[in-house]
Amino acid sequence: MRIGHCQIEVKAGDFDANLTKVVAYLERATRDRVEIVCFPECGLTGYHDTEEAARKSAFTIDSPEIMKVLDRTMKFDAVAIVGFNELRGKDLFNTSIVVYKGHLLGHFSKCTAYMPFHKQGREFPIFEHKGVKFGVIICSDGGYIEPARILALKGAQIIFAPHYNYINKEGLLGHYRHVRADHTARAVENHVYFVRGNNVVKGRDAGIAKSDGVGYGDSYIVDPAGQFVVFSKLHQEDLIFADVDPPAPDKAWGVGKNLWSAREFGGILAEVVKERLKKK
Repeated sequence: MRIGHCQIEVKAGDFDANLTKVVAYLERATRDRVEIVCFPECGLTGYHDTEEAARKSAFTIDSPEIMKVLDRTMKFDAVAIVGFNELRGKDLFNTSIVVYKGHLLGHFSKCTAYMPFHKQGREFPIFEHKGVKFGVIICSDGGYIEPARILALKGAQIIFAPHYNYINKEGLLGHYRHVRADHTARAVENHVYFVRGNNVVKGRDAGIAKSDGVGYGDSYIVDPAGQFVVFSKLHQEDLIFADVDPPAPDKAWGVGKNLWSAREFGGILAEVVKERLKKK
């Protein structure tokens, strides 16, 4: 299967411009026969660090905006993973939808959202395309063991992780090293392909009011052995893709390494967590 990511610059609060760019890159992905492709976190709305701006750009999953996304993307052969600020009742979620041929296949909401106005997602759906199972996590979710492990235990062979990075220049090198180590670990420990799909920022990000940073890109695909299969260009928009052979299910210990570990040590971990929280 050929999978990929569109590393694009996203305009804060400009849904129409962002959708136009998504469509343009889907055309490119289709020409290159990419079968599943993701776009940056909050790729339709832009990423905001204030609640007022996030609410202004947000919309519901059954909104006219989503209907427009389905209409504009229905002619393409690729499954697309696209993010936005989701309004759900009075709550805001950082959500990515999965769409194919004019159909909304489902969605995932970020489960480690650190903006205080975003609610935490707690559902981990699995999707299937042409016999290949995949899941979605968003940005910082990939820095934790559990979200990717849950998807792998549910059968995911590929994990897509759309990002939106705008990093303070003093912390840029540390961030670069840390996320690569996290993502390599997620790929190896879960026996999956891991797609780190980032954005790029040229100049000042209008959606980020509280800090100044660098949106450097660095999208890539890591294979189950921890090898980097393909990299994006840095500091510019890019389309990356790779032909992958999704691995067969892990059969270590008869049930798979992750499931065996959860069975053997999960109860002990839960007790340790309980004791530590009592001391807080």
